[in-house]
Amino acid sequence: MNMNLKVASKATVAQDIYQFELQHVDGAPLPAFTAGAHIPVLTPSGSMRSYSLCNDPEETHRYLIAVKREAAGRGGSISMIDGLHLGDTVAVGQPLNHFPLDPQAQKYVLIAGGIGITPLMAMAKTLYQWDKPFKLYYLTRDPESTAFLNQLKAEPFAQNLVCHHDAGLPGNNFDLWPVLEKSGSLAGLQLYCCGPAGLMSAVKDMTGHWPSSAVHFESFGVQQTSQVNDTPFTVNFSKSAHQVNVPAGTSILQMARSVGIAMPASCESGTCGSCKTRLLEGSADHRDHVLLPEDRAHWIMPCVSRALSDHLTLEA
Repeated sequence: MNMNLKVASKATVAQDIYQFELQHVDGAPLPAFTAGAHIPVLTPSGSMRSYSLCNDPEETHRYLIAVKREAAGRGGSISMIDGLHLGDTVAVGQPLNHFPLDPQAQKYVLIAGGIGITPLMAMAKTLYQWDKPFKLYYLTRDPESTAFLNQLKAEPFAQNLVCHHDAGLPGNNFDLWPVLEKSGSLAGLQLYCCGPAGLMSAVKDMTGHWPSSAVHFESFGVQQTSQVNDTPFTVNFSKSAHQVNVPAGTSILQMARSVGIAMPASCESGTCGSCKTRLLEGSADHRDHVLLPEDRAHWIMPCVSRALSDHLTLEA
């Protein structure tokens, strides 16, 4: 963490969602970022969290992040909302981007679920400046929980927006298949999706016929749940010479931390790519949304993926 930024403003942008405006105390310019970037934040609880930047990357004087209060989460969001006030300072790291826009694409599809709108806000602003055609599909429960709704329904974004509220009813989901089928019209098209794991899994399934390089996923704070076929396995870490047993319901990342191995990590949901680690031996059960098929023999995301073999050897 190399910056202490002040909270220049704090505002409610939807039910249980707060926007924080962060600036240098002296108003100095902030490090540049690009659409899709996030910043690591040391929350008042002492835990590290990553938040997507949702403002225009052309703005150099501030960072805007939006935080949803997750009552069943790990405590980071609650401490941000309850413990961080106007004028307070917070430790922030440099912007990182594992979810960048491809400037060479001809057209774009953006799909957001809930708080997943945050990086796509910056993307929409950038695409407007680039004068590139795009469509933003924003799926939420109801208008009250929809962040930035008034901003997106106004010009210049209104003509690019399709917003759907399902009222929490399974049968009222928005049908993405007509959007994603795109039979014969995929050339020059890039898709960016951010939201709950269920939405990303559905989009991944419906874009199986797309080129893998044209589909991109990102999410923070969405924990993968244990699966019935989870079994224990061992992991050898080649650099640190540690060996750990990974039980069902516990991630490789958690076990690495337990023996003092400091693996980089951000989302811990298999969508940001921060913890990408070289796989040296063994067969992995890949559960991420990041690795391309051709990369899976040699890399693994230890925050969510497990083993199909009895042991793995990782370069860590």
